[in-house]
Amino acid sequence: MPNRLISNIIAGQTVVSSSKESSVRSACNLMAQKKVGAMLVVENNRIVGIFTERDALNKVLAGNLDPDKTTLEQVMVANPRTIREDKPLAYALQFMVDGGFRHVPVVDQNGAPLGMVSARDALGQDIIQLERDLKFREHLEENIA
Repeated sequence: MPNRLISNIIAGQTVVSSSKESSVRSACNLMAQKKVGAMLVVENNRIVGIFTERDALNKVLAGNLDPDKTTLEQVMVANPRTIREDKPLAYALQFMVDGGFRHVPVVDQNGAPLGMVSARDALGQDIIQLERDLKFREHLEENIA
C-alpha cells in the first residue's frame, strides 16, 4: 500500500459532481446511480463543496429537511480540504484520519477536480491481500497435516 499513488487510485475514475443549486434528492439519486458515497459540488471547474451520505443522513433526514427543497449549498461541507494526485495513498489516509473524514477530493495543480479518494480505496487492496494470505496459510496447513 505505501507505494500506491493517488493518481493510480483515481485512474479511469469519472468525477461525480453537481452544482450547489441541485436538490438533495437529485444528488442522492446520482450518487445511488453511480454507486458512490460522496460527490463533489463544483462551480466554474472548482470544488466549492462536498456532499456525502452522512450529510444526507445527519443534516437532511435527521434534520427533518425536505430533500426536494433543500439544495446542496445548504447542507454540503463548503471548501473541503483537497489533495494532489502525486501523493501516496498512505498520505491521503493519514489526511483523512487527521481531518476526521472518509473522502478527499483530488485536484490537479490548478485546483480542478480530478476525482475522489475514500477510505474504502485502501481497504479494497488490503482485503484482497488478506484473502490471499489466508488461502496460502490454509494451503500450508493442509499440506502439513
